[in-house]
Amino acid sequence: MKRALTLAAWLTLVLSFLAAQHKTQSVTAGPIRFENVAGRSGVRFTLNNSRSPQKHQIETMISGVAALDYDNDGWPDLYFVNGATIPGLEKSGPGFWNRLFHNNRDGSFTDVTVKAGVQGTGFGMGVAVGDYDNDGFEDLYLPGVNRNQLLHNNGDGTFTDVTAKAGLSGIDSTGYKPWSIGAGWFDFDNDGHLDLLVVNYVKWTAANEPVCKVNEIRAYCAPDSYEGLPNRLYHNNGDGTFTDVTERSGFGKLVGKGMAAAFADYDGDGFTDVFISNDTFRNFLFHNNGDGTFTEVGIRAGVAYNEDGKSIAGMGADFRDIDNDGRPDIFVVGMIGDTFPLFLNRGRDFVDTTSRSGVARVSRGHTAWGNGIFDFDNDCWKDLFTSNASILDNSEEIDRLPSKLPNSVFRQATPGRFEDVSVGAGPSFQAPQAHRGVAFADLDNDGKIDVVVANQNAAPEVFLNRSSNDNHWLSLRLTGTRSNRDGLGARVEVTTAGGTQFNHATTAVGLSSASDRRVHFGLGRNRQAERIEIRWPSGVRQVLERVAADRVLEAREP
Repeated sequence: MKRALTLAAWLTLVLSFLAAQHKTQSVTAGPIRFENVAGRSGVRFTLNNSRSPQKHQIETMISGVAALDYDNDGWPDLYFVNGATIPGLEKSGPGFWNRLFHNNRDGSFTDVTVKAGVQGTGFGMGVAVGDYDNDGFEDLYLPGVNRNQLLHNNGDGTFTDVTAKAGLSGIDSTGYKPWSIGAGWFDFDNDGHLDLLVVNYVKWTAANEPVCKVNEIRAYCAPDSYEGLPNRLYHNNGDGTFTDVTERSGFGKLVGKGMAAAFADYDGDGFTDVFISNDTFRNFLFHNNGDGTFTEVGIRAGVAYNEDGKSIAGMGADFRDIDNDGRPDIFVVGMIGDTFPLFLNRGRDFVDTTSRSGVARVSRGHTAWGNGIFDFDNDCWKDLFTSNASILDNSEEIDRLPSKLPNSVFRQATPGRFEDVSVGAGPSFQAPQAHRGVAFADLDNDGKIDVVVANQNAAPEVFLNRSSNDNHWLSLRLTGTRSNRDGLGARVEVTTAGGTQFNHATTAVGLSSASDRRVHFGLGRNRQAERIEIRWPSGVRQVLERVAADRVLEAREP
C-alpha cells in the first residue's frame, strides 16, 4: 500500500507539473503571420553576387544581414552585406556596396551608408555584431572571401576601419587569407571583453577553381571538390587589439568546412561553448574548458551527425533553449533530404528529436540557408524559422526542382511538437526567392519578433510580424559592467504565474548574419513576470521581481 501511495503521489506530481506547463503554453495564439513591407520601407538594396556562366563557388554562398541598434536610439537598424566583381573581388561601384539603413521609428528606413562609411571592401560574406571595446556602441566585423574588416562604431553615426590596428585581417601566419563565411562575438574567458570566432569554409581561388558539371551542365561544385579549413579564434586584449589563439585554444586542431557558429553554455558550467555546422562534414561542438582551451566533443555529445548517423550539408544554426528546461538546444538546417536536425540538450549530451518532434516531416522537402529559434506568437514556446532556396541557380535543368523557394515557419503547437504554418503566414510570405541570410529583431517595438531576409539578385524581404493575439511579452536590453557591455552570454530565466522559461543573450544567429541583442520572451496571458534571474558572464546573479509585461526592460549588471 505504501508503494502504491508513493506511486500515486509521484503521478500527482507529474500531472501537476504537466498542468503547470499546459497552463503556461495552452494559449490560443492565432496564426503566425508576416507582411513583407520592404517595398514601402525605404530599404532599397539588391544583393549582387556577380552570377556568371563559370559558376564560381563564392557566387552561390553570399550573404548575410544584421539587425543592430548602431546609434542606441532603441530601434533596430539594418545592415546588408554585398558581393564584388569576379575575379577581381573588388567593389567596383555602388552596386556592390554593403548598405546600412537607419530605422526612422515610423516604419521607414533611410540609407546612411555613405555618411556612416560602411560600404565595405572585397567580396563580402557575413556580418557579426558586438561592442568589442565596451564603449557602448555596437561594432561590425565583416568576414569575406578576400578581405575581413573590423569597423569601429565611433558613436556619432560613423564607423572607422581598424582592421589592421586590431590584428583581425584574417590572414594566417603563412600570408594566406582563408575564405571566411561567418563570425561571432563571445567572451570565452569571462574577462569582460568580447572575443571573436571566425568561421572559415574551403580553400578557393578563381584561378584554380575546378570545373564541375551535372548531366553535362556547368554547375557549382560540391564541397568535396575543395579542401577544408580550420576556424580561427581571436582573444580580445582589452586595448583595441586581438591575439590569434587558434592553436593554443584547440580550434586549430580540427579542419572542417564551416558554415555557421552558434554560442551557448550547454552544460551550465559558466563558460560559453561553441557549435559549428559544417558542409557535408560532421558538426563540431567545442566545449569550453574554462582555462582558455576547448575540447571538441561533437561525436560524444551526439550532435556530429543526424539521427541516421550521417553528415548533412549543414548551413545555419541556432543554439538556445527550445523546451523550457533551462538547457540550450541546437537547430541546424541543410539540404533537401537531409531534414533539419533538432538536438535537445540532456545536460552533458544531446538527443536527436528531429523525427519525434515533427521537424523531419516538415523539413525533409526543403533546402534552407539561415534559421532562428524565436517565439513569434508570444505563447511562451519558441518556434522555428528557415530561409529557403536551392543550392543551385540552374536546379530546374539539373534536378527538376525550383531554385527559388518560399521561407518556412514551424510553430511549436504543443510542447516538443512542430507544425508547418507557412501557408497561413500571409500572401507575401509565399513569394519564392533565392533566400540566404536572415536576421531577427522587433523592428517596430510592438513586442513581436520581425524577420529580415537577404535575397540574391533581388530586394530583401522585411517581414513585419502581424500575428494577432492577446499575448504579452517582455524584452531585456542588457548592459554589462564587470561582464562585456552587451551582456552576450548572459542567461535569463523568467518566471510567470504559469511557468518558467529561459533564453540567453547572443547576436550570432543562423548563417553569416547577426540579430538584435535584446533577449525576448513571449509571456502568453501573463501580465507580469513574477521573477527574473539574470546570470551574468562574470558570475553575478541578479534578481528582479514583479516586472510588468509589454516593455523593453533595461537591465544593468550590479
